[in-house]
Amino acid sequence: QQRLVESGGDLVQPGGSLRLSCTASGFTLDDYEIGWFRQAPGKDSEGVSCISRSDKDTYYDDSVKGRFTISRDNAKNTVYLQMSNLKPEDTDVYTCGAVLGSLFSAESLCTGTVIFNYWGQGTQVTVSS
Repeated sequence: QQRLVESGGDLVQPGGSLRLSCTASGFTLDDYEIGWFRQAPGKDSEGVSCISRSDKDTYYDDSVKGRFTISRDNAKNTVYLQMSNLKPEDTDVYTCGAVLGSLFSAESLCTGTVIFNYWGQGTQVTVSS
C-alpha cells in the first residue's frame, strides 16, 4: 500500500522545538518533490515549506523563515521539518504531500495549485504554555 505517514507532532511550550517526519511506504520519496502544509480549523491550507527532488531548491513561508528547516533522508525514505522557536500561531495540523517528478519549483509547490500524488493524514502541533 502506497502512503505517506507524518509523525512528531506534540504539545510544546513557546520557544520550544519539534521535528516532524514524513515517511513514505510503497514508493520512493527520492522520486518526488515534497511539501509541508498546515491548516487550522476554518482556514485555508497554507504551504509552510517545500523541497525539490535535488534538495537544491527549498521554499519557506515568511512566517517560518529562520525557524524551520526542511530536509531529506533518502536512506530512510523520509522528509523532515525541523521546527525551532515555536510560537502559539504555529499551532496547526501539519500535513505532507508528494508530487512525482521535477516539474515544479519549491515555491510553486507551496504557493501554487499543484496537484499532489499523495497526502498524509496530518500530525497535530500545539504550541501553548
